[in-house]
Amino acid sequence: MRQAGRRQPEAAAEPSGGVGSFVAERRSGLGVLAVAIVAIVAGGFVWQRFGPDVRQQPELQLLPENVVLIGQPAWVKVDIAAEALRDASLDTSLPLDDPELARRLARAFDVHPWVRSVDRVEVTSPAAASVTITCREPVAMVRVPGGLLPVDGEGVVLPSDGFTPEEAASYPVVAGVSSLPQGPAGSAWGDPVVEQAVAVVAVTRPEWQPLDLVECRLVTSGQTGSWELVNASGMAIAFGSPPGQERPGERGMAEKIAALKQLSTTGPVSEPIDLRDVPGPGDAAAVPRIDTEPPTDSAPPDAAGLSLP
Repeated sequence: MRQAGRRQPEAAAEPSGGVGSFVAERRSGLGVLAVAIVAIVAGGFVWQRFGPDVRQQPELQLLPENVVLIGQPAWVKVDIAAEALRDASLDTSLPLDDPELARRLARAFDVHPWVRSVDRVEVTSPAAASVTITCREPVAMVRVPGGLLPVDGEGVVLPSDGFTPEEAASYPVVAGVSSLPQGPAGSAWGDPVVEQAVAVVAVTRPEWQPLDLVECRLVTSGQTGSWELVNASGMAIAFGSPPGQERPGERGMAEKIAALKQLSTTGPVSEPIDLRDVPGPGDAAAVPRIDTEPPTDSAPPDAAGLSLP
């Protein structure tokens, strides 16, 4: 019997996952990666070579004349934008791609003595910028040796070079302050007396013109002080304590303002007035006069010759 021939073994299959297969499968991806790396290197070289020239293009350079300031009021005569950019060394061309550009502009304007707050900074392309600010408003002139210094409603010292003598004379004058500012323009005076004075001026300001008032003056008696409003003829209206600091037995602020409004209907006063005393029953609307008779006790008179409580 013929013996059946043996079946030849099949060729062994090539194992999967070999190096050749890995390279074959990923050859296209490696090619893309290589192209990307070459492009990045080439791009870096090109930017190093031509980047400075590109950044110098006019549309990518912010010039001082293209910074628009919004919010400067009529009472500020100086060029805030020019001064702020100059003092911050930003009065040259500035690259628009600087990520800190808006912050640098905000800081430059924020430290200007006339600026109370920087509300918005917007940088746009082609190269331009707009800065929106809120400015400080002068409310009074504080008399110091040698002249007057303007302050706002928070007692912050303002630049004095923006006022003519005529303009300075149109503001209420604060007298009786013995201190000098503790810092430059744009910083607080640093004396509670100045803060009291501007508070008194602020609440009485509408009545200054009808009553021809020109000065808010501090008068002292012992360890206490009191404010009086003086008109152009030198006649005084004793106002008393600043708002919110009334002493026991003293009229409240609303009553004082109502009395001032009543006085303003007849024009400047021609005799001393005291707004501090609380009227008795039946005469709530009365405006008490100051007793100009010599005091009977030993209390010394104040600088105007009027006794203080």
